[in-house]
Amino acid sequence: MKDYFELQGVLTNRKIKELGLNPLLGYVLGLTAFVLLSEYIFQKTEFAKYLVILTCLSLQFKLSEKNRTDFLLSTFGDKTKIKIRITENFILCIPFVSILLYKSFLIEASILFLCSIVLALFSFHSNFNLTIPTPFSKRPFEFSTGFRKTFFIFPVAYALTVIAINVDNLNLGIFALLLVFLTSLSYYHKPEQEYYVWIFAETPKRFLKNKVFNAYRNASILAAPIIISLLAFYPNEFELILLFFIIGLLFLCTVILAKYSAYPGEMNIPEGIIIAFSLYFPPLLLAIIPFFFSKSINKLKYLLND
Repeated sequence: MKDYFELQGVLTNRKIKELGLNPLLGYVLGLTAFVLLSEYIFQKTEFAKYLVILTCLSLQFKLSEKNRTDFLLSTFGDKTKIKIRITENFILCIPFVSILLYKSFLIEASILFLCSIVLALFSFHSNFNLTIPTPFSKRPFEFSTGFRKTFFIFPVAYALTVIAINVDNLNLGIFALLLVFLTSLSYYHKPEQEYYVWIFAETPKRFLKNKVFNAYRNASILAAPIIISLLAFYPNEFELILLFFIIGLLFLCTVILAKYSAYPGEMNIPEGIIIAFSLYFPPLLLAIIPFFFSKSINKLKYLLND
């Protein structure tokens, strides 16, 4: 067990060094970005505590993926596997629990801590044998595959919208809208294989425009029930609702361009820090989007016709 966590530490430090950062500096920057982003969320919405809990649990669900836990079981045995999984979830929940305690949400922090420990005892399949129909075509693949993995989030978001209207709380409705966009952003975290880019007979500029356009269309389909409902019941808040919708689209564009600015590698700390700062101060997107776009063009030139 000790060797396992030492190995994980070495691998993490190596990834940070590959980015040209000292590991200690990388940890400090990551922690700073987390604190700033958390503070921003708590300033903007009263439902930040739920977002913190949801984010922590979603990360722990990935650690409970069955293939991963099966590997731990076959390598270390049942007792050590459970200890490893509990320790992993404990380490992961520390920053989230700390921010809840700092904000005086003692009950929520206790629930998150207990759920983290309990969740470590279970394994989950990340893929279902049942093919879930989606409102999207196979191109782009991000929304089709992402929707099948996160389909359960959308009924929750739509239910929150209904509750928001019933209790006359527009902030909750806006939170539901942002939840849809946050889920859509997660579809662009992993880069596809180079072959799936190479098959497009397009220039890098045209390729990126199509990617962003399709993402806008699909995200709008998912957000439409929320936007229409909010506009119907809060017509006087038209500008505010539209503003959050546009900000959601801009962040979607930013994440897509950030993905290809690091292509064929994965987005990592530099892109994450830039996006985190833009969350804190959205007008930065006006400078960040052209920066990522230019970088993405250069990264895609060797695969696509220029």
